[in-house]
Amino acid sequence: MARPDEVRRYNRASLLRLLHLGGPSTRAELATELGLNRSTIKALVDGLAESGVVAERVPRPGRQAGRPSLLVLPQPEAAVVLAVDIQVEHVALALVGLGGEILGRNSWKLHSRTRAPGEVLTRIVESTAPLAADLGVRPVACGVSVPGVVRRLDGHVHEAPNLRWSDVALGERLSAALGVRAVVGNDAELGALAEHLRGAAREVDDVVFVSADIGVGGGVIAQGTALRGTTGYVGELGHMVVRPQGRECYCGSRGCWETEVGEAAFCRALGLPEDSPRGAVVVELRTLAADPDAARRRLGELAEWLTLGLVNVVNVLGPELVVLGDLFTGLPDAVLKDVVSRVRQRSMVSRAMGGVRVERSALGRDAKLLGAAEVAFEEIMDTV
Repeated sequence: MARPDEVRRYNRASLLRLLHLGGPSTRAELATELGLNRSTIKALVDGLAESGVVAERVPRPGRQAGRPSLLVLPQPEAAVVLAVDIQVEHVALALVGLGGEILGRNSWKLHSRTRAPGEVLTRIVESTAPLAADLGVRPVACGVSVPGVVRRLDGHVHEAPNLRWSDVALGERLSAALGVRAVVGNDAELGALAEHLRGAAREVDDVVFVSADIGVGGGVIAQGTALRGTTGYVGELGHMVVRPQGRECYCGSRGCWETEVGEAAFCRALGLPEDSPRGAVVVELRTLAADPDAARRRLGELAEWLTLGLVNVVNVLGPELVVLGDLFTGLPDAVLKDVVSRVRQRSMVSRAMGGVRVERSALGRDAKLLGAAEVAFEEIMDTV
């Protein structure tokens, strides 16, 4: 049987997590959601308020008659984490407060000479200190998103080919440099987590997040839990072979999905050099959005490969929702509509389900950054 102090600690963490993800709530709403009585909720809220972790305020005037109930809301600066999103061409970091509020952020571009693990790690540490000092906060944990195969136990990056990283003890090194626990995860997995908790997939328990950058990654939420596989090595959907005699992939195989729908494929479809900057691709996609016929014509082959991959993903994983991130969010409406229609028609699982939903990311380029913040909060929620 659990001891009273263990029960209180569990209830406290549950209430705090509810406020962190759901936002301001009344005491009555918290009691209903958590299945606790009013006196227990009062004791929890009073204790958290005395510690400065939550505050209570009168809601804005509305049409509701009578005396309004006070809202309980998390205080962002009561617990702050560092979130880092390492991508092939840039790094973004943010200090994120309790409740998910981004308090401050910084970013910089990466080049071949600044992409080495040591260079990136040093820049992260050097950028965090002044940002934290300016905000007057101190991060208590760190979450990091990396486009590669990551061992979640200790944040060891087995391979991040587009970064040219191999066997990098990123979690261990960053934890030592920052003096706080650093949790490292695959970028698409963290994107899936963020969309599930705060984006397009809120309240959806079976979700696949697929994003296109230099490469293509996938993250899976199954029955409300991140699917991580053995030691965390799962989600490399970009290396699903769809065209066996196709282009050579840096992974050593041929015809991987990302060779047909990744950033280089977008460039080829749009008539741009394969090394074109991301901005040029985005501008071209926006221009095509105004001409559905031209969009279908120029992006037709890429859309067909995207459809093929998504049909495989839906047939294998059976998600209720597929969320498309990064470059896929820029697909013109006409092209995306065609892809969704074909996936629903060709996937046996989708037909059985009555049609899988396919939507753009609601969080945009912050998806992986916010996912990194959430895995950091997971580490400290019961200690706040």
